[in-house]
Amino acid sequence: MPRRTATMLASTLMLIALLCAGVLIKVPYSEMSPGPTVNTLGDHDGEPVLQISGRKTYPTSGHLNMTTVRVTSADYKMNLPEAVYGWLAHDNIVVPHDTLYPNGKTEQQSTQENAEEFSQSQESAKVAALKELRIPVKSQVVVSTVYKDSPAEGRLHAGDVIRSVDGEPVKQFTDVAELVRKHKPGEQVVFGIVPVKEAAAAEKADKRPAATEQVKITTTKAEDDPKVAMVGIKAGTDHTYPFTIDIKLADVGGPSAGLMFALGIVDKLTPGDLTGGKFVAGTGTIEDNGKVGPIGGIEMKTVGARDKGAEYFLTPKDNCASAASDVPDGLTLVKVNTIKDAVESLKAISEGDTADLPKCTTKG
Repeated sequence: MPRRTATMLASTLMLIALLCAGVLIKVPYSEMSPGPTVNTLGDHDGEPVLQISGRKTYPTSGHLNMTTVRVTSADYKMNLPEAVYGWLAHDNIVVPHDTLYPNGKTEQQSTQENAEEFSQSQESAKVAALKELRIPVKSQVVVSTVYKDSPAEGRLHAGDVIRSVDGEPVKQFTDVAELVRKHKPGEQVVFGIVPVKEAAAAEKADKRPAATEQVKITTTKAEDDPKVAMVGIKAGTDHTYPFTIDIKLADVGGPSAGLMFALGIVDKLTPGDLTGGKFVAGTGTIEDNGKVGPIGGIEMKTVGARDKGAEYFLTPKDNCASAASDVPDGLTLVKVNTIKDAVESLKAISEGDTADLPKCTTKG
C-alpha cells in the first residue's frame, strides 16, 4: 500500500475513533433553546388564554406574547459533539448542568417547583393588573403548606387565615417567618387564625369572620440552621377578586410570564386597543405591586419572539444589558421596570410614537 494512501487511511480511522469517543464522552452541560410563544390576547389549544367573566371586557387586537425557553431534562446526558454544536449555534445556549438543576434537583422536583411558580405568577399578574386599573382586591395571609412531621402538623391547616403571631398583626406573608424567628427553638409561638372552613364560609357570605382562634405551637430547629426557630409551615397570600379571571395555559412553568399575563388582563379590561395591532412580545416576573423582575434565558426568548414575528420585546430592566448584547434583526428591546412602564410604552407603540421609548442598551 502506498505511503500516502496508508497515511490517509490511518488519519480517517483516527478521526472516526475520535468521533466515536466524543459520542461516548458525557459532559456536565445542558442546553437551552427558544421555546413556544403564546399570545395572551388570543387562543391556545382552542380556548382563550385569558377568560374574564362578571366584568365588561373590550375587543383587542395585535399580540402580547409571553415567551418560553426549552431546556434539556435533568437526566439527559449531553455528549461532547452536542456540547460543541450548541456552543457554536446561534439559537442555542449550552450552560453547566447545575445552573438549571442545582443541588442534584430531579426532573420531578424541577417540574413541581416550576408549576408552583407559574401558579403564583398568575395570581400576582391578576393583582398587579387590577391595581394598575385601580380595581380593589381583597388580600389575606394564609397557611399555604404544612410540612409533614413538623410541629404545625395537625395544628394548622392549608387555607387557615393567619391574623396574628404572638398578638402582632400580620399584614403580609413575610411577617409570619420574621415573627416566628424572634423565638428560640423550643419556645412557644401563638398563632391567631381563622380556620379554613370558617374563612371559606365567611367569604361565601361576603363578610369578615370575627372569630379568631389562638393556637399554641412549640417551635423546633430549622434544618439549615439549628439556631433558627420554625414551626413547619409556608405562609402565602390569598386574594379575593371582584370578578372571575381564569388563565388557561397548560404545560408552561416558571414565573416569567407574569408581566405579559398582567398586560393582557389590562388590555381586555380597558377601552381601546393597548397594542394598536402591533406584535409585541416580552417576559418578566411580576409582583403584586407591579414591580417587574428579571428572568433566565433572555437571549433565547428574544430569538423565539422575533422568529414568530415580534417587532417589540418588553424586557425587564435587569435583563437589558444581557439581551442587548445580541439583538435579533428587526426587534426593538423596550426596557420596563414596572407594569406602569410597560403600559406607557405600549401606548406609545400603539400611537406610533416610538422615538422616546426606553430602549435597552448593553449598559442596561
